[in-house]
Amino acid sequence: MSILVDEKTRVVVQGITGREGAFHTRQMLDYGTEVAAGVTPGKGGKQVDGVPVFNTVQEAIEKEEVNTSCIFVPPPFAGDAIIEAASADLGVIVCITEGIPILDMVKVTSFLKDRDTVLIGPNCPGIISPGKTKVGIMPGPIHRQGGMAVISRSGTLTYEVVDQLTRVGLGQSTCIGIGGDPVIGTTFIDHLMRFKEDIETKGVILIGEIGGTAEEEAADYIRKDFDKPVIAFIAGQTAPPGRRMGHAGAIISGGQGKAEDKIKALQAAGITVALDLGALGKTALEVMGDIGAN
Repeated sequence: MSILVDEKTRVVVQGITGREGAFHTRQMLDYGTEVAAGVTPGKGGKQVDGVPVFNTVQEAIEKEEVNTSCIFVPPPFAGDAIIEAASADLGVIVCITEGIPILDMVKVTSFLKDRDTVLIGPNCPGIISPGKTKVGIMPGPIHRQGGMAVISRSGTLTYEVVDQLTRVGLGQSTCIGIGGDPVIGTTFIDHLMRFKEDIETKGVILIGEIGGTAEEEAADYIRKDFDKPVIAFIAGQTAPPGRRMGHAGAIISGGQGKAEDKIKALQAAGITVALDLGALGKTALEVMGDIGAN
């Protein structure tokens, strides 16, 4: 099993005719993802690597029965692209776009509030179920199918951790980059709840970073209601208060968001926290022990 996406996923790429959209469409196709359609208003009738392009998401649904969107639309228009996909009742929307105005995302989250659509991102690498499909920009070759889930606020750290897991023999069920912006579609807890019910997932890697309270909230949920092993890493342990580190959401402010506070909360919940990123794969292997993750 996997969560949210699998070999039955049919993807529409919004912004497929742009440089990033076209490039990553090819990468997804090479991985085996069923990219069934693309959308760029005004360019309907064209093709990108054999993928038909439509003017609207609704048209792509009607003609190609897509059920998942991957968005590479420029920041000023990405919020409207998310709303268009959600209005068409797509089940999963993955927004790769970085730099969407915060007020646009407030509007988007309000629109999604009473809908069944799951939004991953924005400013994220996407989601991959190894051996089945990838929706986004994750490098496919480093992944291996298995039982470790990965949920991360950082794209590049996701790649580093997945590579370590694969090298120590721990495959992955599904890996998700939730995004590094202040306003995102889904949280650690949203996906932990899904992994709790996924029989293939034996353990979870949680990659957090400074800023906000998402990791503390996840720790509280795990302590109360999650019975699978969790290994965590918090990026930004040496970051000074008031300085943003990489992501827009990675900033210590108002006395909140410090790495040491997140680490203490995770440890208090019984979660193994790797203080050295380079040892995370080895730590995961030690924690999983006889449970196995493949």
